[in-house]
Amino acid sequence: MEWFEGFEARHLLLPGGSIHVRTGGNPDRQPLLLLHGFPQSHAMWHRVAQALRQDFFLVLPDLRGYGDSMKPHGDPDHANYSKRVMAQDMVDLMVTLQHPTFFLCGHDRGARVAARLALDHPQRVRKLALVDIAPTLDMYESTDMRFARAYYHWFHLIQPAPLPEKMIGGDARFYLHTKLGGWGAGGLGHLEPRALAEYERCFCRAESIHAACEDYRASAGIDLEHDRESRARSRRIECDMLVLWGAKGLVGRVFKPIALWQAQCAGAVGGQEMPAGHFIPEELPGPTADALRGFFA
Repeated sequence: MEWFEGFEARHLLLPGGSIHVRTGGNPDRQPLLLLHGFPQSHAMWHRVAQALRQDFFLVLPDLRGYGDSMKPHGDPDHANYSKRVMAQDMVDLMVTLQHPTFFLCGHDRGARVAARLALDHPQRVRKLALVDIAPTLDMYESTDMRFARAYYHWFHLIQPAPLPEKMIGGDARFYLHTKLGGWGAGGLGHLEPRALAEYERCFCRAESIHAACEDYRASAGIDLEHDRESRARSRRIECDMLVLWGAKGLVGRVFKPIALWQAQCAGAVGGQEMPAGHFIPEELPGPTADALRGFFA
């Protein structure tokens, strides 16, 4: 199978706005919602989706602010890019598709949306997989020179508009390639040309760059407020969780992802290090699919 052969792409108008989504796979199996990260779109799952198409009914959206989904201008407090709002988009999407409960997996920013979704809507998520992240609050609160050097974009993108937007917009394609080829990926060799072309088409636009900045501004502000509130109320993710991280990336070197997520989860937490950088689903699509199939089966 090539690309997304056999999958249907469409735009759905949800309460929060328009979301672009691709669906396919086995309609007789359980739904699996796959959420992408920065600076990508649902296209990052193309090889994993083909490997899992017989095992699940797959739902692959573009998050608010990414791909071909809506890109509203950021609110003054960045609330319309909070992970709570982005998670609500995904709940509305799955309810519209008549899948009120589902398996859930997110990579990078999508994993942060997924974690908030599992906290805010525990009745929706049957099992949760998070790929190459530690909890946002823990990452910010333990920032040191190693983290700041490797993830400098966490601090650049949150600067007031339009500074990062203008700087990135000066050569958006160069910036995009630098990000996609970094974080242990060792260049762009893990990307299929069609996927890279999709990332270029979607990211290298002023509204997309602004939306990505707003995503990060929310994470450094209102998302932390929501996380602190959840912890103060002793709220924890209720379902079982799988955590994957890359051996060549930052998360496993600087943080202890299993221990950090165990502290935030009332269910069983397991996981493993993968021989990859940050972009695990594209660097290792087969092993990623195997890990998800084994966990969600």
